[in-house]
Amino acid sequence: MTSLLLDPDLLSTALPAGWHAALPGPDDVAELHALRARHEVAARGAESAGLDATRAELTGDAAASRAHMVVRDASGAARGWATAQDRAAGRVLVAVVVDPELDDATGDEVAAVLFAWAEGAGVAQARARGLTRTQLDSGAFEPDARHQRRLAAAGYEHVRTWWQMRRPVVDSDHGLRPTGPGVVVRRLDREEGAMPGTRDLAAAHDVLEQAFGDHFNYHEETFDEFLARLRSDPGHRWDHWWLAELVDGDEPQAVGVLIASASTDAGGRAVGSYVEYLGVRREARGRGVARSLLDAVVTDAAERGRAYVGLEVDADSPTGAADLYLSSGYTTSYVTQSWHRYVDVR
Repeated sequence: MTSLLLDPDLLSTALPAGWHAALPGPDDVAELHALRARHEVAARGAESAGLDATRAELTGDAAASRAHMVVRDASGAARGWATAQDRAAGRVLVAVVVDPELDDATGDEVAAVLFAWAEGAGVAQARARGLTRTQLDSGAFEPDARHQRRLAAAGYEHVRTWWQMRRPVVDSDHGLRPTGPGVVVRRLDREEGAMPGTRDLAAAHDVLEQAFGDHFNYHEETFDEFLARLRSDPGHRWDHWWLAELVDGDEPQAVGVLIASASTDAGGRAVGSYVEYLGVRREARGRGVARSLLDAVVTDAAERGRAYVGLEVDADSPTGAADLYLSSGYTTSYVTQSWHRYVDVR
């Protein structure tokens, strides 16, 4: 049955009269971005994703791991959009966007169709990996009770809360502060304009895999998957990767990694930096590694003339990360939730 759910014609039979489901293409980028912007403004009062991100997801490098479906009303206007991303073995990211201008009954109907399609797409992605079971990982803004109700109706459960935090960059952030004792922070080695060498990239991947092994919802990601996913982000920059090494032994030991991206405004200008990853191996925690890496990205943002540094943190993190960010001047801008559902591959 799940394979049939991938058929737009079958999905169309479950929609209001005259409505239809279709596969989106390059010509739909602007309209779907506007749809997502309306959803975000209604849900939390501001847009989150930029046009470049929407374009990358639909037509750029980020499209390779994603499947999409759009729902159009009788006039042909896009009223709903769903994405299923093969994020890692056993984990599929599901995003469902419903036009907030629809009445609740119609919106519920559209959401149910899109969540059913996403289940089929997620099962197909898991089957291609040879899996027998997979997690469907979706989310909601904390104030958006309507979308949370639709997630629950689709069989998802609220499992985690995340703080989306931001710190303004100020004049005193110019000039890198001292690192912790025995700690050196550096950018990955690379030639001008080239990507870093395999040794540093592999070290960064290894550190993150070890650092996040005890974190919520950890799923192992291969080196190739890791690189391909990060490079597909339109905000990716090779000079936004830092390694932290302990240098008080015989050889430098990579123990921490921070990977950031450029946050752009509506005109495509880089106005902030966003911490995609900050991980420290367990045996090196408590030596100032995380704070030294944070200082590096803040100093870098100041030197580039950016206004802020943003990041996401697990509200229930067992590592005390939230306390570190609060003590470093970060405050919560808004709150999101993770909702999960598990499905068998048939």
